[in-house]
Amino acid sequence: MSKVKLTINDIAVEAEKGMTIVDAAKLVNIKIPTLCHLNIHDIKMVNRTASCRVCLVEVEGRRNLAPACATEAVEGMKINTNSLRAIKSRRAMVELLLSDHPTDCLVCERNTNCMLQSLAAELGIRKIKYEGAMSEYKKDSSSQALYRNSNKCIMCRRCETMCNEVQTVGIYSAVDKGFETVVSPAFGLPMLDTQCVFCGQCTQVCPTAALTEVSHVAKLWEVLADEDLHVVVQTAPAIRVTIGEKYDMDGVDCTGKMVSALRRLGFDMVFDTNFGADVTIVEEAHEFIQRIKNGGRLPILTSCCPSWVKFIEHQFPNLLDIPSSCKSPHIILGVLTKTYYAEKYNIDPSKIVMVSVMPCIAKKYEIMRPEMQHEDQRNVDIVITTRELIAMLTEAGIDFKALPDDDFDNPMGESTGAADIFGTTGGVIEAALRTTYEWMTGKELKEIDFHSVRGLDGLKEATVDIDGKPFRIGVAHGLGNARILLDNIQEGKEEYHAIEIMACPGGCIDGGGQPYHMGDIEKVKKRMEAIYKIDAAKPLRKSHENPYVKKLYEEYLGEIGGEKAHKLLHTHFTAREKI
Repeated sequence: MSKVKLTINDIAVEAEKGMTIVDAAKLVNIKIPTLCHLNIHDIKMVNRTASCRVCLVEVEGRRNLAPACATEAVEGMKINTNSLRAIKSRRAMVELLLSDHPTDCLVCERNTNCMLQSLAAELGIRKIKYEGAMSEYKKDSSSQALYRNSNKCIMCRRCETMCNEVQTVGIYSAVDKGFETVVSPAFGLPMLDTQCVFCGQCTQVCPTAALTEVSHVAKLWEVLADEDLHVVVQTAPAIRVTIGEKYDMDGVDCTGKMVSALRRLGFDMVFDTNFGADVTIVEEAHEFIQRIKNGGRLPILTSCCPSWVKFIEHQFPNLLDIPSSCKSPHIILGVLTKTYYAEKYNIDPSKIVMVSVMPCIAKKYEIMRPEMQHEDQRNVDIVITTRELIAMLTEAGIDFKALPDDDFDNPMGESTGAADIFGTTGGVIEAALRTTYEWMTGKELKEIDFHSVRGLDGLKEATVDIDGKPFRIGVAHGLGNARILLDNIQEGKEEYHAIEIMACPGGCIDGGGQPYHMGDIEKVKKRMEAIYKIDAAKPLRKSHENPYVKKLYEEYLGEIGGEKAHKLLHTHFTAREKI
């Protein structure tokens, strides 16, 4: 790319043409504060209106201060980021934001992790200079997943950019005028009454606590203290490679310490969602093969993510015959806990409380769906996120790094490497291919790693040879990429045999309930690398080889894809209106 030369604070800078002043300043380690600007997964999250105005800088020859996040660095430009005028303006912008912001920092969900709070401290703001009326909006937790407190909205509009441009769900926009302006769904509708998919990516980019998950921590503490209940917990594959970030263990497999920590919190049994993932694969592989043999609808679409399930229900209702009917792994493990496990160990299922630790806010919504029940009992009762688990460990005073490694409980704690890779984009389809290949060919799969479906490219394609027949595979992560993939299928531009969609960029490792990283792509890469290391180290790496899964079918479910398995492990989808 061509270069441009400019100076920032009298320092010579050579930047790539098209860079903003913010990006150019980073090249010489000059930090310009921002709130509305964010880079995530190589997608430049620049708010088109540069709404927060805290990045104002002085540019020689211009009468007005320039927003650094939205102003291109051009040849010969002379910029001063810390002139008295720029500093005063920057401080005034933050003081104005604070003048209409609640001051309940001590009890705020984002206390010590709030960008507005941090910026105010960095700028040395110790009192609120401007006083007057405060905005007052109705809070919304109707979904039991996403909590919206618009009183804490600072109109940075990051959520709007993420929802509309990256995820293409299109829930948020600025509504009303003047002092009453706020980012909200149309007509101020509750989130449950919109086409929101509860992916939680808006919570990942929100700099304050205007958008967070609905917390179920208090409820869980009550449940754990009830001696009449049998409380079972399960953990998703992505949790074990992210929980360590709180303890300076980035990209480290913390499975053993995580299990040990959960036991110390008081759970009666600690199961692994990976077991449910292995069951999901044998059911999905069977379903895929049956569609191929019987001329069924292709492509088959993996159905582990409740966000894209709701996305396709709203946006592509005419394609509802392509998803696999399998429930998601944590729902499968939940229903098996309250049936198979309960019967095997003579436990009253009404006394079992199934708790899922998930990287995903949408799982909180998923367990509320009426079809996720069996005999009037929810398959899963409580979902907490990685962030909520970390908060519980902190509250309990548990020294995570000092914990010994422990093992999951059986019969539903054993898993294969195929289940671990469910946590990252491309992982579900790779796990399915490992089993599908061996079942269709009757031969052992020697080269088990399908590198072509791995990585952080938004759209990936692969052609896999199965017994001399080419099978086309499509993979998308992030719902904007999913829309492209589904549009191509709907319009007949592309034909695939199987596709995988994950709602969150990067997959579950970067889910809406994961530790905040504010666009640090290196953290996401470390999480992905850790997932594949766990898989590579497992003695068993194909779901159908899991001995406890085999035993489950022998003892309880009968045939894979049979009547009992279908009744317990499969679901249906519902066409929904666009709102």
